[in-house]
Amino acid sequence: MSGTEITINAGDGEFAAYLAVPEAGEGPGLLIAQEIFGVNASMRALADYFAEEGYVCLVPDLFWRIEPDIQLDYSPPEFERAFALYQQFDVDRGIDDLGCTLRVLRQRPECTGQAGVMGFCLGGRLAYLVAARHDPAVAICFYGVGIDEALDEASSIDCPVVFHFAGA
Repeated sequence: MSGTEITINAGDGEFAAYLAVPEAGEGPGLLIAQEIFGVNASMRALADYFAEEGYVCLVPDLFWRIEPDIQLDYSPPEFERAFALYQQFDVDRGIDDLGCTLRVLRQRPECTGQAGVMGFCLGGRLAYLVAARHDPAVAICFYGVGIDEALDEASSIDCPVVFHFAGA
């Protein structure tokens, strides 16, 4: 299974998002927030996997204002580049972009149910903040960095949230 790229209008510009649809052609929505490596092969494979499980997945390019279409691997030089991009990233604008993407996902004809958000590392933090600001059905955060700096937003969350952190 492989997805397609769609364009999302953010009001102040447009950005790309990877869309993966289940074989049945419809299902509940899953917004996936990228790591600092962009919408790379790993993020696209993750979306394809969850589409195989029945979800309509959308993975937006959150670095589009800095450098569109970033797709880095996990090598040391690429990690340095990814971290430099992260240093330029405006979290609040990223949350707005994710909120816009969540609205687009909910409006797609393939999305037949509720829509949740999931993220890893930076995306885990973003998933938590989307839960606080944009009312997804559920938020799943894998090793979200910096969540402790945003605990004051927890009282705004009305959906279930699952946090996954490794022991070592």
